[in-house]
Amino acid sequence: MSVTTPQRVTRLHYARSRRKLELTFDDDAAFELSAEYLRVFSPSAEVRGHGAGQEILQTGKSSVEIVAIAPVGHYAAQITFDDGHDSGLYSWAYLRDLAEQQDQYWHQYLQQLAAAGKSRDADAQVLHFQP
Repeated sequence: MSVTTPQRVTRLHYARSRRKLELTFDDDAAFELSAEYLRVFSPSAEVRGHGAGQEILQTGKSSVEIVAIAPVGHYAAQITFDDGHDSGLYSWAYLRDLAEQQDQYWHQYLQQLAAAGKSRDADAQVLHFQP
């Protein structure tokens, strides 16, 4: 993940009907991040592991929703999802990185899902047949 100049989040708003977190930084840059994207890229050890190469591919998160957002000091937010996941702190710098690199990270995630024969949909099973 790239490193960006730390910015402070000045506004967080979760649009429940669209399952999108709207965030604005103190430089007025505004972004929208889906609940699924935030869940898949959770900064928790449960998702990222405890070191390089220990990441755990998150599958079946296409319909996940955010149920709570709590501020953590002046530097982060803790997000609770409806699948019970609530660990990991989303620092302002991490949120900015996720926002700015969203297209790249999402594309890589979809490639990893395809390579693993997994799906974003919790009820889907992906089968590959060899010719």
